[in-house]
Amino acid sequence: MDTVLAIETTNLTRRYNGLIAVNQLNLTVPRGIIFGFLGPNGAGKSTTIRMLTGLLPPTEGTARVGGFDIRTQSMEVKRCIGVAPEELGLYERLTVVEQLELVGRLYGLSSAELARRIPSLLELMGLADSADKLILDYSQGMRKKAALACALIHTPEILFLDEPFQGIDPIATKALKEVLRDMVQRRGTTVFFSTHVMELAERFCEEVGIIHKGQLLTVGGVAELRARAGLSESASLEDVFVRTVGGEAEDNALLDWLTGAEGTL
Repeated sequence: MDTVLAIETTNLTRRYNGLIAVNQLNLTVPRGIIFGFLGPNGAGKSTTIRMLTGLLPPTEGTARVGGFDIRTQSMEVKRCIGVAPEELGLYERLTVVEQLELVGRLYGLSSAELARRIPSLLELMGLADSADKLILDYSQGMRKKAALACALIHTPEILFLDEPFQGIDPIATKALKEVLRDMVQRRGTTVFFSTHVMELAERFCEEVGIIHKGQLLTVGGVAELRARAGLSESASLEDVFVRTVGGEAEDNALLDWLTGAEGTL
């Protein structure tokens, strides 16, 4: 098993009815870092995560996750990862405690271990007071918290999170970020997450990759990406992102009627 890389993709490709969602992706992510996967809507972020976690087969190419091939060793991959996908996939007729017990059992956790882990996870996510409610009655933000708890229950080696903080309140977001940092620093966990929030990625990630129209454009630390984009040290990751995907070329002249640039009516 590779002791250095958590994720390695080789020409990873996914097509939908002739449309290329991810195109010949070649990406390496070291173990024990927080990696941000950035891109505009429809860039291929969620499709990539779904392929890496075994939720979607690639059309071409392959990848190794935790040292295991996603095509030929899918069960080994699933044993070492935690996933909070965009489609949460929760059983709505269960309580969050029952959902966590189910996931924990699937990963081989004992009743005693589940009894130790579940209360602390519910406290972390701010769900302790709603532990006996059916997930059916949860808000979208509460469902997201429940899915994140399920991804953490078995202390995975590699954690895949698709827009993990979207819809999460600031208190839970802060607590979760601290826990994820501790997992990386103390356990050597790898966190791979997608986000549209550039400020979060800039502060939270050690490395980021930018994907656009299914193609990986650049990978590295924020300072490295600034230099690569020809920007100053004071430039934000948002500036880097816009420069990299070519967003600066957009013409807003068609919005003159909205901005008032066409004159006073």
